[in-house]
Amino acid sequence: MSMLQAHAGLAGKNAVLVGGATGIGRAIALKLAEAGVNIASCDNDAEGVAAIVPEVEAFGVRIVSAEADVRDVAALDAFFDRVEAAFDHVDILVNVAGGTNRGTFVEGTRDYDAEMIRLNYGYVLDSTRRTVPLIRKGGAGGAIVNFTTIEAHRGAAGYAVYAGAKAAVTNFTRAMAVELGKERIRVNIVAPDTSPSRAYAKRKGAEEGRLARYNALSEEARAQAWKMYIPQQEPPGVEDLANAVLFLASDLARSITGQVLHVDGGTSASMGFTDWPFGDGHGPAAAPETLHRLFGED
Repeated sequence: MSMLQAHAGLAGKNAVLVGGATGIGRAIALKLAEAGVNIASCDNDAEGVAAIVPEVEAFGVRIVSAEADVRDVAALDAFFDRVEAAFDHVDILVNVAGGTNRGTFVEGTRDYDAEMIRLNYGYVLDSTRRTVPLIRKGGAGGAIVNFTTIEAHRGAAGYAVYAGAKAAVTNFTRAMAVELGKERIRVNIVAPDTSPSRAYAKRKGAEEGRLARYNALSEEARAQAWKMYIPQQEPPGVEDLANAVLFLASDLARSITGQVLHVDGGTSASMGFTDWPFGDGHGPAAAPETLHRLFGED
């Protein structure tokens, strides 16, 4: 065991991952397993639920893997029943699941609003309520890591309900950090921006079509777009997000609670300042000459 691993203090702990078999969740599960953490994971992707088992077991740790959609209250409860049966206590909870589709608020419906709130906020309440007693059983505190988004911190036109739900997770996290602080149960947030996970696009043809159009762009065009938008000029990968969770779940972050960790390459810091092309540099608006070139005006 390396000195870093020893200070992290993760080996032998038990973690629950909600949304932990595909995309970002899979990367987190594997990163924790590599650190010696036993895993209980649920996901709505049946193939991912099956595939994650041998990947985690290859690190010599235990895993409970179950198919469950967080929008299904009974399915989520059944998963936590399995967690309670498999582990005498839990040390770590990571709430990864979430997603959205683009559209104006007035075009939505009450059913859609309810789905988005459940998918991005409601289940977090349930999973936290089920996990905290299991953390208390360990008697040594623990860590809860929730996922929000940069959209919880800015006016995200086209994603109003999603942004509202994620903002609720953000303040819920702060409140729980205070409420559970004396028990040494730390509660923090990871907030990505551009995400390498696109699972949500499967639910709506419009989003799927939009993603297809994006993927049809040349690598050069996509790289140029990232350079304009992201100060570090490329989006974080799933490994970067998993590393953030690893840190927040470990003893290296033992005095950190109620905090938002933005893993976004600097977009939350830029707050609308774009690195415009043709030598304009950073600013909220492009030079007139640049606008003429971008829009083909003489």
